[in-house]
Amino acid sequence: MFIAMNRFKVEFGSEKDFEHVWLSRESHLHKEPGFVAFHLLRGPVREDHALYSSHTIWRSYADFEAWTKSESFRKAHAGAGGGKKLFMGHPEFEGFQVLQEVQSDGTARVLQSADVAA
Repeated sequence: MFIAMNRFKVEFGSEKDFEHVWLSRESHLHKEPGFVAFHLLRGPVREDHALYSSHTIWRSYADFEAWTKSESFRKAHAGAGGGKKLFMGHPEFEGFQVLQEVQSDGTARVLQSADVAA
């Protein structure tokens, strides 16, 4: 599994507009091979912004990478730079290879060896 996250520092007063952009847009992620889930997260309020994050889960890094080169990706990000400025700077990308998964029923599985050389 691979988790891709983008952090957004949303300017005060723009939170509702930012949420509206995300909640009203058409998503095609569910059609992408290897896509598992998407979450839009609202985080803590800092001194000068509210923190948000988009969070996608993919079956593999290869599936995520294929999506970033797809027409669906281009369509989803076509209007990202236009309109009213809602957040500070560029989104901060973070990608994570999932090593272990623990389920609510107590089952656990290692998804990738933790003994990866740094």
